[in-house]
Amino acid sequence: MTKRSSRALLVLILVFASSAYAQSPMPTPAPPIIGAKSYLVLDATTGKELASLDPDTQLAPASLTKIMTTYVVFKALKQGQISLEDEVTISEKAWRMPGSRMFVEVGKRVAIKDLLLGMIVQSGNDASVALAEHIAGTEGVFAQMMNQYAQELGMHTSNFLNATGMPAEGHVTTARDLATLARAVIEEFPEYYAWHSVKEYTYNDIKQSNRNSLLWRDPSVDGLKTGHTEDAGYCLVSSAMRDNMRVIVVVMGTSSTKSRTDGSQALINYSFRFFETRLLFKAGEEVATTRVWKSANETSRLGVIEDLYITVRRGTYDELESTLDIPAIVEAPVAAGQPVAELKVSLGEQVIISTPLRALDDNPEGSFWQRTKDRVGLWFE
Repeated sequence: MTKRSSRALLVLILVFASSAYAQSPMPTPAPPIIGAKSYLVLDATTGKELASLDPDTQLAPASLTKIMTTYVVFKALKQGQISLEDEVTISEKAWRMPGSRMFVEVGKRVAIKDLLLGMIVQSGNDASVALAEHIAGTEGVFAQMMNQYAQELGMHTSNFLNATGMPAEGHVTTARDLATLARAVIEEFPEYYAWHSVKEYTYNDIKQSNRNSLLWRDPSVDGLKTGHTEDAGYCLVSSAMRDNMRVIVVVMGTSSTKSRTDGSQALINYSFRFFETRLLFKAGEEVATTRVWKSANETSRLGVIEDLYITVRRGTYDELESTLDIPAIVEAPVAAGQPVAELKVSLGEQVIISTPLRALDDNPEGSFWQRTKDRVGLWFE
């Protein structure tokens, strides 16, 4: 259906429904009660919030801090500042770190890859400090880097004072910020993210198991990190993928390892049971066309330049409607990638997505004859 709107736009209605008599979706119940101080569940692809409890409350993160430490190290690797084969000399400070350790020895040289695995799998505080000192000189300077990257990621309610998560007044973050961080690690460093699913690691003839027991319980889980201190309680950031849908679950401040594991599992199951993520349009796929006046090309294809996904309550996908607002008059030049129209996807009265549609072709100005002819044609529009 096409019509001219009162603001001189062409409005196209695209209906995703496969049938006018689609079955009503099942009701979506409230999320499970899991006994945490705070939690947040996101779809990793779209960023859609699926469930939450006080996700912006600042709390001590314990070893969840090490997700940010790994992010900074991964950044240094990607930028070529360090390599996995580089060897780090273990300082006395790193060697003396209390809590969980990978048991490196003072004065010894250890490869960055080994230290990363010791930090990710074994939650080694000694490995975390060794990496921080190697990259920034001191752990304090490294913490400044952590906070700088946190700000760039939009983690505005986080403050990191060390690389380990050892208790320190003012060392805080939130479930929302940790979900943002986990999403960034997964998106930016897929080649390194895979290490978060390693179940055990042996260093110096000492084998230790990953503390994330969901890796054994649920084959769809492939990360990320546990944490525990007396102040923080038992925490877990986990991620799982089923049927091309990935969710990130952050649980903070539970009372035991069992409660953080069972609570995270319950939220994972809830997310996959009651929500779904679908691909609406592929990058470069033609969604619509528009007339381009005074152009060498009479029309231009419109679409998205990145795959466009949507997360909705399971069973409601067939009820989606997409409204496309295209200016009634589009004149050359229009470059490929230039925003031309606005796409809105709605479920009932709720707008779920609002995003620009861009020209998929270059539309340079046409010849003198073409421009003259179209100029006359526009008089009658």
